[in-house]
Amino acid sequence: MAAWGPPRSPVRMTQGLLAVSILLIFGQEPAGTVKTAGSGFRTFTPFYFLTEPVDTVTLRGNSAILNCSVYAEPSAKIEWKKDGTFLNLVSDDRRRLLPDGSLFITSVVHSKHNKPDEGIYQCVATVESLGSIVSRTAKLSVAGLPRFSSQPEASSVYIGDSFILSCDVSPELVSFVHWEQDRSLRELDDRVALLSNGSLVISNANESDAGLYRCGVGSGASLKYSEEAEIQVLSETGEERPLVFLRQPSSVNSVAGQTVLLSCVVSGFPTPDIRWSHKQEEILFISSDRLALLAGGSLQISNVTEEDAGIYTCTADNGNQTIHAQAELFVQVPPVFHVKPSNTHAHESMDIVFECEVSGKPAPAVKWVKNGDMVIPSDYFKIVDDHDLQVLGLVRSDEGFYQCIAENEVGNVQAAAQLIILEPAATPGGPLPSSPRDVVASLVSTRFIKLTWRVPADAHGENLTYQVFYSKEGMNRERVENTSRPGELQVTIQNLLPETIYYFRVVAQNNHGTGESSPPLKVETQPEVQVPGPAPNLRATSISPTSVSVSWETPLSGNGEIQNYKLYYMEKGAGNEQDIDVGGLSYTITGLKKYTEYTFRVVAINKHGPGVSTQDVIVRTLSDVPSAAPQNLTLEVRSSQSILVQWQAPPVGTQNGQIVGYKLRYRKTARKTETNEILVDNLLSQQVTGLEKNTEYSFRVVAMTVNGSGPATDWVSADTFENDLDESRVPDMPSSLHVRSLVTSIVVSWTPPENQHQVVVRGYAIGYGLGSPHAQTVRVDHKQRYYTIENLEPSSHYVISLKAFNNMGEGIPLYESAVTRQHTDTSEVDVYVVHASYTPVPEPSPMLPPVGVQATILSSDTVRLTWADNSLPKNQKITDARYYTARWKTNIPANTKYKMANSTTLSYLVSGLKPNTLYEFSVMVTKGRRSSTWSMTAHGTTFESVPSSPPKDVTVVSKEGKPRTIIVNWQPPSEANGKITGYIIYYSTDVHAELHDWVIEPVVGNRLTHQIQELTLDTPYYFKIQARNSKGMGPMSEAVLFRTPKESAPYMPNNQASGVSGKGRNSDTGSNGGPPLGGSNSPHGSPTSLDQNMLLTIIVSIGVITVLVAVVIAAICSRRSSSHHKKKRAACKSVNGSHKYKGNSKDVKPPDLWIHHERLELKPVDKSPETNPMLTDTSLPRSPQDLTPGESTTEGSIHQHSNSYRGLESEDSVSSLAGRRGMRPKIMMPFDSQPPQRKL
Repeated sequence: MAAWGPPRSPVRMTQGLLAVSILLIFGQEPAGTVKTAGSGFRTFTPFYFLTEPVDTVTLRGNSAILNCSVYAEPSAKIEWKKDGTFLNLVSDDRRRLLPDGSLFITSVVHSKHNKPDEGIYQCVATVESLGSIVSRTAKLSVAGLPRFSSQPEASSVYIGDSFILSCDVSPELVSFVHWEQDRSLRELDDRVALLSNGSLVISNANESDAGLYRCGVGSGASLKYSEEAEIQVLSETGEERPLVFLRQPSSVNSVAGQTVLLSCVVSGFPTPDIRWSHKQEEILFISSDRLALLAGGSLQISNVTEEDAGIYTCTADNGNQTIHAQAELFVQVPPVFHVKPSNTHAHESMDIVFECEVSGKPAPAVKWVKNGDMVIPSDYFKIVDDHDLQVLGLVRSDEGFYQCIAENEVGNVQAAAQLIILEPAATPGGPLPSSPRDVVASLVSTRFIKLTWRVPADAHGENLTYQVFYSKEGMNRERVENTSRPGELQVTIQNLLPETIYYFRVVAQNNHGTGESSPPLKVETQPEVQVPGPAPNLRATSISPTSVSVSWETPLSGNGEIQNYKLYYMEKGAGNEQDIDVGGLSYTITGLKKYTEYTFRVVAINKHGPGVSTQDVIVRTLSDVPSAAPQNLTLEVRSSQSILVQWQAPPVGTQNGQIVGYKLRYRKTARKTETNEILVDNLLSQQVTGLEKNTEYSFRVVAMTVNGSGPATDWVSADTFENDLDESRVPDMPSSLHVRSLVTSIVVSWTPPENQHQVVVRGYAIGYGLGSPHAQTVRVDHKQRYYTIENLEPSSHYVISLKAFNNMGEGIPLYESAVTRQHTDTSEVDVYVVHASYTPVPEPSPMLPPVGVQATILSSDTVRLTWADNSLPKNQKITDARYYTARWKTNIPANTKYKMANSTTLSYLVSGLKPNTLYEFSVMVTKGRRSSTWSMTAHGTTFESVPSSPPKDVTVVSKEGKPRTIIVNWQPPSEANGKITGYIIYYSTDVHAELHDWVIEPVVGNRLTHQIQELTLDTPYYFKIQARNSKGMGPMSEAVLFRTPKESAPYMPNNQASGVSGKGRNSDTGSNGGPPLGGSNSPHGSPTSLDQNMLLTIIVSIGVITVLVAVVIAAICSRRSSSHHKKKRAACKSVNGSHKYKGNSKDVKPPDLWIHHERLELKPVDKSPETNPMLTDTSLPRSPQDLTPGESTTEGSIHQHSNSYRGLESEDSVSSLAGRRGMRPKIMMPFDSQPPQRKL
């Protein structure tokens, strides 16, 4: 067997790894076999604890025992540690070692200032020449003198009721508590229970419970009794007594596996029923043997588990009254092993890993011990993932027992494994390799080195493997790294230390064993570039609305002199970070925006470059007065004495702080009277009351921050009503409407409604248009009485409507029509009327647009649109008559119009969308005459659905030179409804056959052409194609009929001579079912009978006149050439490859060149996303040099025209369009696969 080299990666030793496997690799005998002389093999020695000490509580003066026993061969020496120090038991008369190894303390000593026995104990077992193992630790607690925090008190109890006798002692003494009644021990039963604090509970009292009770704590000399208390049992009077908790449950911390008692004792009459619930579910005691209801109603939980944690509720109910009490149970779990370390065999220089996986609550901490001593992490002993132990570069002294010790607040456990270092395997006879040559470090970095070498001079074998041994200078611990494959002459050593000297040597191995080592190579790793660490205590403080002071301290790890600092800052969320070079430890940045958040960070720079950046610090500049006035100030007259003033806040960038309120100033416009001022909280409207009737007032608004007031708006004026008018209904129609036509304008005049002094009129809406008044609408103020409609068409009939409106809506319209004058009409115009000015209705202040618009895709045609409205209260409850308008569209095609719908809620379900289509959505809100702008756009792509249309433009052609092979071409479906992932081609000779009888050819989705081979000659085939996407299969295309060519045809353009057009009609037959025009077997044409007679005439006349013979011969040649050319064109038209199985081809009209020219010239050539070998397999010549020797230029030209499927036709094709049966089908083909073609 070939000698074995240690593995490249550490060997992980888990429970499932058998030593046999490792030993077989080593070439050694497995454990348990008989050792042979000279084998050097050692088996694992059984060495483990049978019993370990546990936490113990005892009383002062009592004896105590801590158990410990070990299985070992040979026998082990047992010692004890207390608080980490070995005990000397030889001269100790109170503590001695029992034969099994347990520690026995005859009399525990414990006082206030002397506690020699209380502490943490640990058992240590040692076997010479093997090693040592340590037990888990155990705590010995000594309870002090019994002290009663409360004494039992005399009381009386009614028959059938419950009572409690208190005897509160420290928790460690509860186990030593007992009760006596009349100086006799009171046994515990189903009516009598001992609570967790030592108190006694007796339920369902009877006359035998009367007597003197006392509590006893301790045993022997330390036994102490409480005072006696008398209990009297009274007869039940039958009077109702309210329910009272004598003892409520309290929260408890418990350890898994212990028994917990949740006390709940209730007194009252009628006697109550006690029920318990856990996590709001009632506890059924019948279904659990761990839960018990003790005397008085207390809950006892045995063998507590982590699932028992939670809130428990005690409910007492007697039919007249119900009371509740709650307590929470917390469960802690001692450490539990999931994976223990395993015994391990290894060779020197190997890397190994002892695995140790443990859980608990709280999470336990793991530490490792070797032969009883703590393992200190170092370069060669590493704790991996906080629980596994990795030992690198094993040496002989690493042999021994390793223990994983896990500990948390409620316990600790240990598991041990033995490590045996094996002797090198004996090498079989045979020549060994010499040392590798020219070992060099070809690449030296800070933390890795790449070594290369040459093969040994005497290899004595092929495919040598190599081991690289390396060690740090000053260390005798050598590690090994193997090459990854035989014959490899390089290796990279990772995880080295910077600026450290290492020694490397290389050893070759052949089938006979390990050869000589190369001389040690000394290499020092590169020093690591030490850049500064982060600057500590970075602070940023705003000192003005436009400046911030930033300070920091020198980095703790400067790694040399700090040359300077770079201070980075930017406006939060802006993304354009700026930097400043700073020489000191502070800097003040000026020119910032007011009341704006900025982020700051600092990077220290030394000679090696920039260091580690600090964390960002965010600070906001100080606030200031607003630098702009409020926006969109509008006035709405509400009555004869009130006006509603509305506005919007200043632009966000000009507020310079939190707007805390507004100042509203107003005055009478007629006289420069004293200005009144109203302070408005942070609202955007204010109704001003107490105004005078029929008076014009002017208003302006100022925004305020805590720093003061900003600039004011311009004055805006409005008149109060002369009288209080009604606005609970819309106005009546205007009392009159007059129009006067001009050439390009119409002057409209009117009078107000007759009830204008009763109903509020806020303005007039003028509608106009050609033949309809709904084309355009203009709104004017309620004071307006005329208006000129301009930019009209001359000599055109317009319809005009006029409606009065108020906040309730628009009134009944009044209609009038007018015809504008001709250009030649020079009638005098009414200059005063035409140029009369008008006062438009003030536009109402816009509302805030909806925010947070989200489009949630529900299906392939449905999207749920949701949004929020910042003008609503925080609960987003709509309490007014506002409504929302949602609009949506897709950008394909680009001129798609929006679709809209209204909603009175904060969501809308958009349906009827196209599958797999990207839509954009936006929303606006409308309230009365006020509307917002459109919200920000949300986007969403609907889900895919199965294709709803079949593949189109299906064509079938035969492959030139291969009559048994056809090429099927098609275009993707018009409604793919998703990404096409594939196609299925069905073909059969029977169009009426069941679908499962058709032959299937699958095609990947990015191809639009496919070859089908080995078809039968001169046979009609029907073809259908079906597309599929991720959602399923789409519909099939209509059947296309194609007849394979006859093998006897000497030449067929594009092999379509036998193609079928329409329903079963051969294109190679004449119109009457006779032979084809021009002959199907002679594409070049043949002489007609007229040509033969002419030839006979020439022969007869040849001897008469020589000149006439020459002329006749010339004429015959000319006519034959013309006939030959026409017949070839007829043959090209008659062999049109195939048509859809849809109807007779004579029903297809020839294209109109003016209407359909774009089909013939401008159809794009689609290309597959990737190179398609099927598309380049065409019979079209790429250049004139590609023509075969037997083909003339004319034939090549005709062949070219008959095979063009790009929608381009030659001049010859155009001349014969009138005789064509239908348009030529398309085929997908790359541009470079076709010869140049002439356009129409």
